[in-house]
Amino acid sequence: MELALAEARAAKAAGEVPIGCVIVHEGDVIGRAGNRTLAERDPTAHAEMLAIRQAAVSLGSERLADCDLYVTLEPCTMCAAAASFARIRRIYYGASDPKGGAVDSGVRFFDAPTCHWRPEVYPGFGEQAAAELLKDFFRLRR
Repeated sequence: MELALAEARAAKAAGEVPIGCVIVHEGDVIGRAGNRTLAERDPTAHAEMLAIRQAAVSLGSERLADCDLYVTLEPCTMCAAAASFARIRRIYYGASDPKGGAVDSGVRFFDAPTCHWRPEVYPGFGEQAAAELLKDFFRLRR
């Protein structure tokens, strides 16, 4: 999670919402990113989406079945769906997102009967540090 937090800090330094993600396969980092929605002018350029794309290229496969995803904020519906489609094995996330989260909040994507793949989910990893990054970022914006 420390690497995901570093990605979140880099995103914050670039003026992006400070969310970071790392994907690990057999102990190796094969995808890592911070949010880049502003820089890329792309609403899908969430940290998870970018890291999943990198990991798929790294493995040469759209299936990331033996991979674990570490992200600083509870994934939104789009990112949860992408993790499901990629067959991510486990998701570890930091802070909960009652407004936009879709794992343990909101739509609870993985609990839907139409969800084809449900990763193991572990909330609260690095929660305090992730939450502080977000609070500081938005406090400065308001």
